[in-house]
Amino acid sequence: MLETLKTLCSLDGVTGNEEPVRKYIQERVAPFADEISTDPMGNLIVFKKGKKTPSKHVMLAAHMDEVGVIVTDITDDGYLRFACAGGIDRRVLPGKEVYVGPQRVYGVIGSKPIHLLKDDERKRVPKVDEMYIDIGAKDKETAEKLVSPGDTGAFDPETILFGDGFLKAKAIDDRVGCAAMIKLIEGELPFDCWFVFTVQEEVGCRGVLGAAFRLEPEIAIILEGTTAADLPSVKGAKKICSPGKGVVIPFMDRGTIYDREFYRFAAETADKHGIKWQTKSYIAGGTDASAVQRSRSGAKVIGLAAAMRNIHSPSCVAAVSDIEDLPRLAGLLLEELGGTL
Repeated sequence: MLETLKTLCSLDGVTGNEEPVRKYIQERVAPFADEISTDPMGNLIVFKKGKKTPSKHVMLAAHMDEVGVIVTDITDDGYLRFACAGGIDRRVLPGKEVYVGPQRVYGVIGSKPIHLLKDDERKRVPKVDEMYIDIGAKDKETAEKLVSPGDTGAFDPETILFGDGFLKAKAIDDRVGCAAMIKLIEGELPFDCWFVFTVQEEVGCRGVLGAAFRLEPEIAIILEGTTAADLPSVKGAKKICSPGKGVVIPFMDRGTIYDREFYRFAAETADKHGIKWQTKSYIAGGTDASAVQRSRSGAKVIGLAAAMRNIHSPSCVAAVSDIEDLPRLAGLLLEELGGTL
């Protein structure tokens, strides 16, 4: 599970440009799948037969895309202007390394040097349109041979294990969910399942909507990464959740009120099998569940997630124990559901 996640996080898959991730996953699961297709949005849809055909359609989903940058213009002196692709706290951008376009051109995000800032500028975070990407081009003509407006840029892909069982990487949100679904597909299933590796979640859960409309799931399990704010500067409930304290089973976020019966079922399953779990102590974030829940005649949805610090940044941090328990709990949840479908 960990090695799969590290490989997935090393791939570039900025929202709207998920092809490298999709290609890897498709090649990886092809020997185990009964049906594979890619829809017009770019979602990878995998069907795998289980021990029986259930009475209800069950879908699992995790998004392939990650936050990053997208080139909007090239200046006369060869710098790249850009916008954020997905929700990024612009405070983390200056000084970060990115790889831009099909050629993976190396670049560094910069802004006005601190020595030149006026007093009022030092008190605020620079806007994205005040930043630039330096790719070392001497002029616009040189830069245009390497990149074009519309090219996406992904953060530095280095992954590091550190401390007492923690992983640092970009795009753990939501390659951790993708890795969990790969593990499930490679094993035996208690019943037939659809797995959807979705696109463009980071810009409004766009991809999964079409897939859910097509598959018409009655039950959906969304595998995700979720915000942890367990930092010294954050007090009480606003810490939300903590890496290492178990799989997160949310009852609500900003996009979804999860099915109450299903929420209790997931928690009871975790307790029954001795898997640590936690819920979110603060209503924050949103997932593909919001779109799936509202598709066609609606679906019962549940979320399972790994808590991570610094989410939507080049340096997400998650606990290895949570990473490993996510597919374990999802698999047990399917086993328990198998007796009811």
